[in-house]
Amino acid sequence: MAERTDAQVIVVGAGPAGSAVAAHLARAGIDVLVLEKNTFPRDKVCGDGLTPRGVHQLLRLGIDLNDPGWRRSRGLRVHCAGRQADIDWPAHGGLPDFGLTRARHDFDHLLARHAQTAGARLHTGTKVTAPLADGTGRLTGVTAVTADGTTAELRAPLVIAADGASARTALATGWQRDQRRPLGTAIRRYYRSDAFTDDYLHFWADVRCAGTGADLPGYGWIFPLAGDRVNVGLGGLPHRRHGATDLRGTLREWVDRLPPGWDLDEPHADGPARSAALPMGLTRRPEYRAGLLVIGDSAGMISPWNGEGIAQALEAAEVAADTIALALTRPPGSRREQALRRYPAELDHRWGRYYRLGNAVAAQLFSRVGYRPLVSRRIMTSPTAIGVLLRLLSQTTTEPAQDGIDSLLNAVLRLVPPLRP
Repeated sequence: MAERTDAQVIVVGAGPAGSAVAAHLARAGIDVLVLEKNTFPRDKVCGDGLTPRGVHQLLRLGIDLNDPGWRRSRGLRVHCAGRQADIDWPAHGGLPDFGLTRARHDFDHLLARHAQTAGARLHTGTKVTAPLADGTGRLTGVTAVTADGTTAELRAPLVIAADGASARTALATGWQRDQRRPLGTAIRRYYRSDAFTDDYLHFWADVRCAGTGADLPGYGWIFPLAGDRVNVGLGGLPHRRHGATDLRGTLREWVDRLPPGWDLDEPHADGPARSAALPMGLTRRPEYRAGLLVIGDSAGMISPWNGEGIAQALEAAEVAADTIALALTRPPGSRREQALRRYPAELDHRWGRYYRLGNAVAAQLFSRVGYRPLVSRRIMTSPTAIGVLLRLLSQTTTEPAQDGIDSLLNAVLRLVPPLRP
């Protein structure tokens, strides 16, 4: 008797990674079931900003970027030691020449609806409680509590863990996070302000820690959203030797020092400050084993260079979907497993050297003294130097190279040894 299946693929979590991979799979004609413990719309702690790399993935998904909920950015405005420098996103044609912002409250809902429109089955209010495995330890599905309180066993030959930083599905299989990888923290608060009429994302490299006055091992941001809403936050990467940073107190003191005309004060606050963990640097590798693929924050895909995770989640979703579509054309067994191993191999090819270098820089520089050394007066007054820095931090180089900066950074990365498990 053939084993029962409820889908060809089960996706745990409907954040950007889960919804994007479900949309790609459904468009390929694969029966995909998405299980999300919450109902939409729901909030998520995030900077709400997308670099051109993330915008590129939205275009590949077919998302309407003319919707009024988006706000475009032309680049980054870097602030340090009383100076500022405006850096436009590259316009060489390899990637879109604009970034985007949109609150996760409706961004995640938009992607989930898009996956449904593509043909994915979405079950919200459904909490996955445990993985199911056969006698060899290979995953065959999950146990979940549905919206009406019923416990169900749902079967599929492949499971994708897209359940965020908690990574409950991976942990339930014994798949621990690599402790050598960076683990940051972000805190953000929304404000209502009409002072930000420019088209730049604001990046602060000289935030001081509350209580100590030391440089924050991270950076501050102000990301204007559509309408008059503004996302203001900090990302911190504490060094083991220096201990934890009081991000809440640091955010309060930093915001108090910002220009009063910006209206970033208590009367204009739009909700409380909220924080979340940032698993960085690829914390579970290789990203496939025994019927389970990990993706997004569950795999620690947040960039150690800048704390961005959405672009990486969306890109990995496309790679995972392409890999699965090929694998499911093969019968269960060694040939299918060979196809599935293409997923971590392709991620290594795209990101391995970039992440290995970023992990080293995060450990030796960002976690000790933050970003201030990267934005000295000499760098900020040199258009070429600041352009190189922007592309390095945001991974907006392309291969093959589109210009001299691409050629330089690609050559540097080729000298970095591959990232190893």
